[in-house]
Amino acid sequence: MSIINKVLSRSQIYLGMMDNVPKADKSFHKKIIRLQEGCHNEIEQKRGEKMAYSEEKLLEEKVFKDPVHRYVHVRDRVIWDLIGTKEFQRLRRIKQLGTTFLTFHGAEHSRFNHSLGVYEIVRRIADDVFEGRPGWSHDERLLSLCAALLHDLGHGPFSHSFEKVFQLDHEYFTQAIILGDTEVNAVLSRVGDDFPKNVAEVIAKTYQNKLVISLISSQIDADRMDYLQRDAYFTGVSYGHFDMERILRVMRPREDQVVIKKSGMHAVEDYIMSRYQMYWQVYFHPVTRSAEVILTKILHRAKALHEQYYSFKSHPVHFYSMFEEEVTLEDYLKLDESVILYYFQMWQEEDDLILSDLCRRFMNRNLFKYAEFDPAKEYKKLAELSILFDKAGMDPEYYLVVDSSSDLPYDFYRPGEEEERLPIHLLMKSGEIRELSRESEIVDAISGKRRTDHKLYYPIDFICDDSSAKEIKRKIRKLLDIDESKVH
Repeated sequence: MSIINKVLSRSQIYLGMMDNVPKADKSFHKKIIRLQEGCHNEIEQKRGEKMAYSEEKLLEEKVFKDPVHRYVHVRDRVIWDLIGTKEFQRLRRIKQLGTTFLTFHGAEHSRFNHSLGVYEIVRRIADDVFEGRPGWSHDERLLSLCAALLHDLGHGPFSHSFEKVFQLDHEYFTQAIILGDTEVNAVLSRVGDDFPKNVAEVIAKTYQNKLVISLISSQIDADRMDYLQRDAYFTGVSYGHFDMERILRVMRPREDQVVIKKSGMHAVEDYIMSRYQMYWQVYFHPVTRSAEVILTKILHRAKALHEQYYSFKSHPVHFYSMFEEEVTLEDYLKLDESVILYYFQMWQEEDDLILSDLCRRFMNRNLFKYAEFDPAKEYKKLAELSILFDKAGMDPEYYLVVDSSSDLPYDFYRPGEEEERLPIHLLMKSGEIRELSRESEIVDAISGKRRTDHKLYYPIDFICDDSSAKEIKRKIRKLLDIDESKVH
């Protein structure tokens, strides 16, 4: 029984006991009951309005033309309203692949594109594959769609580099946007008082229904299936293509996660190998990493100058809260890549030679060159190079950088380990559930095998300019095995 009903019941019992009480007092208590009944009716009306909003459909289906899925379909009023919020529209101004556009010129697509794509895949799974099947509840449909749409909402400009410098977490800001005083929260709250919290929990992987979580966060989820195909399309490579239609057809809902029918195993193998190739041919491309190194060093330099009370010609007002490590949600939402690039453009004219040089390099794509590097065997060489760089007038903090990339293409379950990964499970004809690598020789061959790559980045134009510190630079070139014919 609700609190309102309990109060009503007690008041009515109390009123029935008042046969000997003066009429004035009875009239007063009748007014209380009418007031309570009015409150009860108002609460029920609001509850009905929220239920109606969650089920409300647009008069006409909206579609977004999409190069990956052909069309993204929107019929739910809640989804359409979320897309129209300023926090979601901000994702148009944040590239999906950060600095990759400096390597693959077509990689200009945004997190807005990707978020719509993830939503569309989850919509198809919920409406076309899972609906009516045992193990799936229609009540989780809208929650799954909203979590899919909003899963990247908290990404910042050049997200991973930005987070690394300022020690921020995009997942924290995703939840802050969903739960805070935002347009997104206002839309979600119209569905139900707990609905924003539930969406945030799905994205944080703490929601009670693990099946819903697995749709957007697992080793075979809508997030990965969209970004692999989308990133392959916009970079122009062929590695990221796999048979998503087949995978969707053989997905089945289970209590804790999505499982794949055994007949679809080869499509899953293709998906895993596509992911492996995309990471090493696109995401970890050494030229892209060179741009990320310079971007990171620009932000480090700007922060260091701020701490030294340097007087900027173009004051970084949008960065002050980042520099002071007192970032508010309002400050964070004001940042996008157009703002960052504005400062980089202006800082090319700064008096600080390091900041201006790094900004010119980034804006004009004069990137660092790289050499293969083994930190376990070449640490002495790195120390010697650092000393020589310093003597040559090149600050090794900014001009001699080791960058490492690492990936684990697939892993089986290792309880207790950091970043636990739930494995992909196959549904056998007998109804038995088996882990993928036990059935697939291809997947077994790469399971649990982490590949790591180290590169040493440096400005070859400075090193090959013998107009100053000639002998020192010659020693540097010898250590880096740079052809002397490049000297000028």
